[in-house]
Amino acid sequence: MSHFSNIKTKIRNLTSLKAALDDLGIDWKSGPSKVRGYQGQTLTADVVVEQNNSYDIGFSWNGSEYELVADLQYWQQPLTVDGFLRKVSQRYAYHTVVNEASKQGFEISEQQKQEDGSIRLVVQRWSA
Repeated sequence: MSHFSNIKTKIRNLTSLKAALDDLGIDWKSGPSKVRGYQGQTLTADVVVEQNNSYDIGFSWNGSEYELVADLQYWQQPLTVDGFLRKVSQRYAYHTVVNEASKQGFEISEQQKQEDGSIRLVVQRWSA
């Protein structure tokens, strides 16, 4: 019986996911790599965050999004699972918006972190 939990996310872009983890100072390795779980069980994931207790966290493509996969009983991060996903999702959204805006010819002209933790971006594009 598997002890792994799969938690749905809205993460669909691997490059933005990796950039988000970098922003948060989280060491990760690119997959496909094994996520270590209970009693030597493993799953394959596209991104793996190794924990000191030998139970890993992974992000695995399910066909439509990257799910967080982990044995939650052995979660060893400073944040709760929800807190971790909130932080990763915010940085992921930031990178996705910046990348898409850039593809459409926009530049970031202003960026402010708000008191509630949100980020305010102002983008502009010059037209001839």
